[in-house]
Amino acid sequence: MITKENILAIAKKTILSESEAITKLIDFLDENFYEAVQRIYETKGRLIVTGIGKSAIIAQKMVATFNSTGTPSMFLHAAEAIHGDLGMIQNDDIIICISKSGNSPEIKVLVPLLKRFGNTLIAITGNVTSFLAKGSDFVLNTTVDTEACPINLAPTNSTTAQLVMGDALAVCLMEMRDFKPEDFAVYHPGGALGKKLLLRVKDMIENSLKPAVAPDTSVKKVIFEISEKRLGVTAVIEDNKIVGIITDGDIRRMLNDVDTIADLTARDIMSKNPKVVSSETMAVDALNILEDYSITQLIVSDEGTYKGVLHLHDILKEGIV
Repeated sequence: MITKENILAIAKKTILSESEAITKLIDFLDENFYEAVQRIYETKGRLIVTGIGKSAIIAQKMVATFNSTGTPSMFLHAAEAIHGDLGMIQNDDIIICISKSGNSPEIKVLVPLLKRFGNTLIAITGNVTSFLAKGSDFVLNTTVDTEACPINLAPTNSTTAQLVMGDALAVCLMEMRDFKPEDFAVYHPGGALGKKLLLRVKDMIENSLKPAVAPDTSVKKVIFEISEKRLGVTAVIEDNKIVGIITDGDIRRMLNDVDTIADLTARDIMSKNPKVVSSETMAVDALNILEDYSITQLIVSDEGTYKGVLHLHDILKEGIV
């Protein structure tokens, strides 16, 4: 009978087995890895990644990682290659071929065809004496002692090792290209990640209202301005300069402290030196300021020119948190 303890023990054993297989890859890194990275970095072509079976799935993930980190890549299915897809390979392209055994029938057919084009061929294989390894310019060793699979058949440790070797290549190339967050954003413009890296304050206030009052504006009119613009705040402007801010919180505190507002003006209740950001500020940086000061609005100003108000709700609406 399989118990909860058995299941957890099996899971832990699997994770430990795969982690040990990954750790052993460190000892396999050699001149081949260095030269492979250099060739990929220097090529004017693309990186073509191919494989069969589970290795093909790993190849697709590698391509996704390479493309998103600045290395133009394409996936080539080893079985489809000999039925016309070899046409995607160009003269300057570098090819990575992934195969645990390096001796599958598809690989034995494919390798001579790849070499015929004269492209650099990099093998990622668990068999350094295989047909693939012998036919490649560089061999990245991903040998594993056993699979985590209890019958030592299903690719587990071996595919994890392949994946990690691909990540090692990608990270080295990122470092060599001095790949920065803004570069990453170019390839990830959609979703929360893209917005965190690309969205600026100006993108959120383009169509927003700009509540503003003069210092001598009556408190009654201040309340009307805040209510009408529905941002819970108004800037106080004097001689085209921002001299203060009044929030709905300031209004509530004032009403608790005074019996009449007849003689009060904006200057009497405004907060001086409000938190200000430029329209070019990244949205995520603006969010950090809001959180640091426990406030919900920021005045937006470019070189002293009042541009509007950024509200916490504007950021939340964009879904970047």
